[in-house]
Amino acid sequence: MLASPQSPSVLAAGALRRVHHIALNVRDMQRSRHFYGTILGLHELTGVEVPATLKDLVTQGKVANFVTPDDTVIDLFWEPELLPPNPDPRQQFTRANHLAFDIAPELFDHAVEVLRQNQVEIDHDPVSRPTGRGIYFYDPDGFLIEIRCNPL
Repeated sequence: MLASPQSPSVLAAGALRRVHHIALNVRDMQRSRHFYGTILGLHELTGVEVPATLKDLVTQGKVANFVTPDDTVIDLFWEPELLPPNPDPRQQFTRANHLAFDIAPELFDHAVEVLRQNQVEIDHDPVSRPTGRGIYFYDPDGFLIEIRCNPL
């Protein structure tokens, strides 16, 4: 049974509309900006695009904002004292598994080649499943990312 909008103990189905943003801590802001903006091709918010609440932090170089094609914002927070990732990638993050980006099937192999050309650390070769193909790789701070596509 779905909760009514007036239920004080739960949110009604559909009350959460979308992911507003994803915030990641990064050790090297320039390297991370290059990774998300240049290698992955995400649009970096600048000027009037930057949310008013973050303008000062962006101006100070402490935050960078990128937007995905579906309008999800990825906020990078500069944490220069961030400890290096655990050498065992399975031990790096205990609560988050990975961030996945969808790509058109005809662009998947090109995306893999771009990662390789930019010497991005790849977790393992692309995988094929009934749900599609995917490749898992790491951002500059060791966070696991996937590029995936639906089956042809």
